[in-house]
Amino acid sequence: MREQDELLTIGRFARLCRLSVKQLRHYDDTGLLPPTRVDPATGYRYYAADRARDALTVALLRELDVPLAVIAATLAGDEADRARLLRAERDRVAERITRDRARLELLERLAEGGGLPGYEVAEEREPERRLAVVRAVTGPAGLGERVGECVGRLLAGLEGVAWRPPLWGLFPLDLGEGMRIAVGAEAPLPAGPQASPFPAGPQAPPLPAGPQAPELLVLPGGPVLATVHHGPYAQLPLAYHALLAAVHERGLRPVAPVREAYLVGPGEAAAEEWVTRLVVRVEERVEDGS
Repeated sequence: MREQDELLTIGRFARLCRLSVKQLRHYDDTGLLPPTRVDPATGYRYYAADRARDALTVALLRELDVPLAVIAATLAGDEADRARLLRAERDRVAERITRDRARLELLERLAEGGGLPGYEVAEEREPERRLAVVRAVTGPAGLGERVGECVGRLLAGLEGVAWRPPLWGLFPLDLGEGMRIAVGAEAPLPAGPQASPFPAGPQAPPLPAGPQAPELLVLPGGPVLATVHHGPYAQLPLAYHALLAAVHERGLRPVAPVREAYLVGPGEAAAEEWVTRLVVRVEERVEDGS
């Protein structure tokens, strides 16, 4: 009996494994699921029946939107590797669901209000604030987690120190990967060199890793625009929209960092009752004539 008589044609193998012929050809081209034999004269692909388990695994994981690179590593790994890879993929999906749920809540709030909710944006004068701060580097996806870690580190560093509520979050104007953030509180610190809010450029000192003692940061006072957000932190983009729109509509220039004062937060009330004050220092916009 010829070898190809013991193998399955690509069409029969595709039907057996709930894949299309086009998919099998693609998985062959990418090296994910090569055929058992390719006829050198005709180019026809043939598959052994014992490849069905791998093919069915590919079909199942693609249905779950698992990337091809992860599927390839899963097929090549041992039991421990497969479990580790699939747990990591589970965590990725859970994180995506959390982000999608936050987006859904934002859209629901927008729809219920018939558009963007109204925020009162006030022109105020902010006093100079001397904060004890801890810092972190993060991207937008990990922002909430990093802020929570900073709060924990700050409170540990201020144990036994009479600090004054609220806690403050300090953020750059533009959110992006590698952004530097800080969380602080007004507390007595010994005199010494003060840190700049967000050192930048090639001369910026590297941020230390792990727990660190709070450092002094002096936030300058002056004119600001401010608004108050009621609700969970996931809906803060609505308040930022109103605040920054007001900055530009009034012909002003925002000055980093943007400040969040957590007036009522986790552990004090339900998320719907959290209160956050957003503050951005502003300057008169200078036209360059261009």
